Amino acid sequence: MNITVTHRPSGEINIPPSKSILHRAIICASLAGDNLKNSFTSDDIAATTHCMNALTEGNATLDCGESGSTLRFLLPLALALGKSAVFTGRGRLLERPMTVFLDELRKHGAAIEQTASAINVSGTLNPGTYNLPGDVSSQFISGLLFALPLLEGDSTIRLTSVLQSATYVELTIDELKKSGIQLSKRGYGFIIPGGQSYAKRADYTVEGDYSQAAFFLVARAFGCDLTVKGLNPDSKQGDRAIVSIIERAQSGAIDVDASNIPDLVPPVAALLSLTDGVSRIYNAGRLRLKESDRLQTVAETLNTLGADINIDGDALIINGVKNFKGGTVTSHGDHRIAMMAAVAAIRADAPVTIEGAEAVAKSYPNFWNDFSQGGEQ
Repeated sequence: MNITVTHRPSGEINIPPSKSILHRAIICASLAGDNLKNSFTSDDIAATTHCMNALTEGNATLDCGESGSTLRFLLPLALALGKSAVFTGRGRLLERPMTVFLDELRKHGAAIEQTASAINVSGTLNPGTYNLPGDVSSQFISGLLFALPLLEGDSTIRLTSVLQSATYVELTIDELKKSGIQLSKRGYGFIIPGGQSYAKRADYTVEGDYSQAAFFLVARAFGCDLTVKGLNPDSKQGDRAIVSIIERAQSGAIDVDASNIPDLVPPVAALLSLTDGVSRIYNAGRLRLKESDRLQTVAETLNTLGADINIDGDALIINGVKNFKGGTVTSHGDHRIAMMAAVAAIRADAPVTIEGAEAVAKSYPNFWNDFSQGGEQ
């Protein structure tokens, strides 16, 4: 699907629930035997919902779509529950780094066979000490935090390097505690008592998603008359940093450390492309492992629209320009690239056409309806 953006959104935007929190709430509710009633869905959220339903019913084939959270959260959980499962996926999902994680699970009783099209798991996970690097994916840590409380004995997660995207692990811990799961943080990692069970909760309300709101907050910074609703100003979401980044950029070029906020890089790159001076987004190497090589596709897409961005190792060096020029770009099948291009179009001198605009369904199916709101020319 191709969409040509010729307008500026305006009015009130009700941001959908945080995808990160919703993944976690669905897992906790399912393990508690609860039915989480949720009116919002996306491709990623549907994948977690369907996979949890299948997993709690018995051995199953679990289609994770393109959701890294679904795959990495549920793989150790299937083993903790003693289920045999076949995990499948689409796009680049099964190409993302998993070897370190799978090898550690194998050391603790898992039988795992990985092919180009699936990961087959069987056996039952054993308690013990799990050694994992913290700079590959925080989702590995979260997956273990969901699974290890269900084992009979106590376990330890020992981090062998500094934990990146630590705020996502904090979101996991917050949901676990709300569901009655106990654990302890240590300087080296986490201690997780075994023999626990998930408790039903009276409230599964999920706050708005800062990673999705970031595109509309940048649109507002670009001059759109927008009110963004549904956000918690005291949120634990790391992507709440978009608020301070926009404030800092008002004074000119800034440096942004992407290590804990990788999902903000596309909207922030669009923002800094129109910020005076030379800005830098660094520690962004992990973006190469997303739905696209997002370090490359952010630069390529915005440069096509008239930006001046260079890739320097794991950093984007952004020379500010006055406006984008318009043109035709592709989403590369990446939801955040499609949304980034839409926001860039707000400050383009000519229409912007986005090929593969349907990619937004992965996280924000209603994005185009929300973006069209107001229809201000």
